[in-house]
Amino acid sequence: MKILVCEDDEVVLKSIEVALKDVADLVLARDGRQALKFLEEDNDFNIIITDIHMPHYNGDDVLKLVREEQKKNTPIIMLSSDGEEEVIALALKQGVNDFIVKPVDSMKLKKLVLKYL
Repeated sequence: MKILVCEDDEVVLKSIEVALKDVADLVLARDGRQALKFLEEDNDFNIIITDIHMPHYNGDDVLKLVREEQKKNTPIIMLSSDGEEEVIALALKQGVNDFIVKPVDSMKLKKLVLKYL
């Protein structure tokens, strides 16, 4: 199993890494540009976890590449500190499978990941 984690906050990235290290192999992207590069080089991820706001490109760009260009149904879990209902509803409408409001609850994230694996 392989998960792409796209997150620019090192603290959040580390907490995700600790929560999921025994679940799957993690590929860590620290900004949107790196995330898109990983997806273009290897689009065989079992799950994608992405922050909605990142430098260079954002979670919406990751979503668009996977859903529209690659035509993949890879489960996508979006993270954001913006927990407004409109933001969550729009992300879900655009094809995100689940949405987690930061701070990330490690147990909730692990449970979601296991649901999709």
